Amino acid sequence: MFFRLFFNLTHKDIVDEKLMKWGVRVKKWTGAFQVAAVYVGTVIGAGFATGKEIVEFFTQYSLYGFFGILLAGFLFIMMGTKMMLMSIDIQASSFKEFNEHLFGKFFSKIMNIFMTIMLIGVCAVMLSGAEALFLEQLGIPKIVGSVVTITLSILVMILGVKGLFAVNTFVVPILIVFNLMVMYSAFYYDFFPEYLLITPEIKSGWKAAGSAFSYAAFNLTLAQAVLVPIATEINNKAIVKLGGILGGFLLTVILISSHITLGALPSLLDYDIPMAVVVRNTFENIYFIYLFIIFGEIFTSLIGNLYGIERQLRKYVEVKSIWIFIVIMVFVYLVGRVDYGQLLGILYPLFGYISLAFLVLLWRKSIQK
Repeated sequence: MFFRLFFNLTHKDIVDEKLMKWGVRVKKWTGAFQVAAVYVGTVIGAGFATGKEIVEFFTQYSLYGFFGILLAGFLFIMMGTKMMLMSIDIQASSFKEFNEHLFGKFFSKIMNIFMTIMLIGVCAVMLSGAEALFLEQLGIPKIVGSVVTITLSILVMILGVKGLFAVNTFVVPILIVFNLMVMYSAFYYDFFPEYLLITPEIKSGWKAAGSAFSYAAFNLTLAQAVLVPIATEINNKAIVKLGGILGGFLLTVILISSHITLGALPSLLDYDIPMAVVVRNTFENIYFIYLFIIFGEIFTSLIGNLYGIERQLRKYVEVKSIWIFIVIMVFVYLVGRVDYGQLLGILYPLFGYISLAFLVLLWRKSIQK
């Protein structure tokens, strides 16, 4: 009787312990996937969705472009993860504290000004992209596109981190599945792009490597606006590390699948929306899904950058977050009406150099054990 009771109690303890460990694993992977989804959703945007960005940075370099993607993917995995782990170390609640940690108090002020300008500029570009999508593809006036996008953004931002996680967790898997479907069609119809196997002259290899570094540096610098406060709020290194690795890996997979798909296009540099041409040729019946994905990618980038700007402004103004978001969106809308192309033409290259400095400093800084 005693042994049977002892066995039952011991067996129950073992089962409870296993269930607890299983629950911890599930919680870790769920949190990691949410972090990865926000990571992917922040990096991708209108240029990514249309394929133009991938062509400019990678696909035009053929085989070297593939190796460039692998290099950029490595940087996304290593540096994105390191940035989030370091954010937990210093308990940075916005990119302001993180830049102070990397650049020092004086140079971080310059960096923060550029960051804010670039984030607002990117938000304006995303909003303009949403307007163009409504007008050109759906025949709906721009003002309707603006109102819908701004309203949805504010509603999501009211929910805070939960809203950010929810939208990205929904959109990113659809994006990945769609990309893999389009790539599979290339193999199914037996038109694997031989263009991707061409080895250009050696100087193209150096350009491809430079493109990989600049692409990763620029996106990581802007992504810190979201990844830094997210990591600190989660405050769990195991979840953040797994999420960073998973997010960087998923970005690499999406880049490779898009690279292979776009390589099938002749004269691919001539198209403004090269991915649309591929979709029409392979999945014309589900073209509306592609439009939804474009809007989803624009939207995830927009709300991610909004979240980062709001976190920064909260350091200086003590009002409810909803009013900060409304003011930001009004300002972003007004900026989108102005021809600021020349301004961004000056700021983008300058910010590109600063982004490379950010990447180097991030590489050199160590993480607390």
